[in-house]
Amino acid sequence: MTTFSGLGVSKDFQGALRENQLIVPTEIQVKAIPILLNSKTDFIGLAQTGTGKTAAFGLPILQGIDPSKDEIQALILSPTRELVQQIKKQLFKLTKYLPIKIFSEEVYGGVKIDIQINNLKRPTHLVIATPGRLVDLIERAALDLTKIKTIVLDEADEMLSMGFKQDLNRILNYTNGTRNTWLFSATMPEEIQRMISTYMAPDAVKVMVDAGELVNKNITHQYVLVNGKEKFNALVSFLEVHSTARGIVFCKTRVGVQNLASYLKEEGFSVAALEGEMGQRDRDKVMRSFKKEYTQILIATDVAARGIDVRDLAFVIHYQLPEQLEYYTHRSGRTARAGKKGVSLALVTATELGSLRKIEESLGFKAINGSI
Repeated sequence: MTTFSGLGVSKDFQGALRENQLIVPTEIQVKAIPILLNSKTDFIGLAQTGTGKTAAFGLPILQGIDPSKDEIQALILSPTRELVQQIKKQLFKLTKYLPIKIFSEEVYGGVKIDIQINNLKRPTHLVIATPGRLVDLIERAALDLTKIKTIVLDEADEMLSMGFKQDLNRILNYTNGTRNTWLFSATMPEEIQRMISTYMAPDAVKVMVDAGELVNKNITHQYVLVNGKEKFNALVSFLEVHSTARGIVFCKTRVGVQNLASYLKEEGFSVAALEGEMGQRDRDKVMRSFKKEYTQILIATDVAARGIDVRDLAFVIHYQLPEQLEYYTHRSGRTARAGKKGVSLALVTATELGSLRKIEESLGFKAINGSI
């Protein structure tokens, strides 16, 4: 059996790994960690969300930091505040038994920038950031990135689809030098390939997990054909049958999310809405409630649900099919995480069936025609 020790991970991390139930490395960790620990190389990791990517890049990042040097040595970019917070929390747990403390700072929008500028004046070895806020800090000369050895682009496809292309280009140009770039992505659209050819070495090591399987094999894909008037009743029936399960229902628009959440509340369901125009405080409140299981079902838009990592979600429901192919992958990836199984259910009308067929063909799966 492969172990983290066998992959080259230092003994300093073994106790924390055990405490966090990280005993057997995942496929992306097995393939990535030895390369990232032992080679100064650019790296491309193609793997689904929920496959253990954070530890795959996080352990080599932490092991490569020299805590005796009071300088920023690594930078991790991620698309949302929630993901930045999750990464920092997970990496902090892994440093519990280190003999010398590694200091990290998280920076993202929705918080007064002056607070983050002051925090960055403290000893800092690692910065975890959203691209937009990092650009703001760079423009204010609030942090020194000249000593970084590694920059990680986590969920790179999500960052591009959320409109961070210009910010990423500025950051990559600004940090260009002797640093290595590690890019992790669930999908590989053309924009990602252009970024790789522009900013990464031609001999960058590329690792693919479940090559040819663009969707998690632990997800059961189903669809139910309904007419427009039946769709809400079909959703209610599914939720009643799975009354103890937790999951996310996706709509395409902010108004659709708010309306559906209101209707489901009237039916007595424990639901909350998450959409992009909500204030950060309200978003945090909704996510805390959902993660602590005070709320059973989350109704969300694609943008609002970026980076949600909640354990033990049994299902994802596509109340409306997404506009973009990548969104289906990201939506479905909210369930069946960390080796668990889950259901991705599309409620489609006859006019939407053609769109579902295109998604199936592009992603290489066949949805089961189910019943509720």
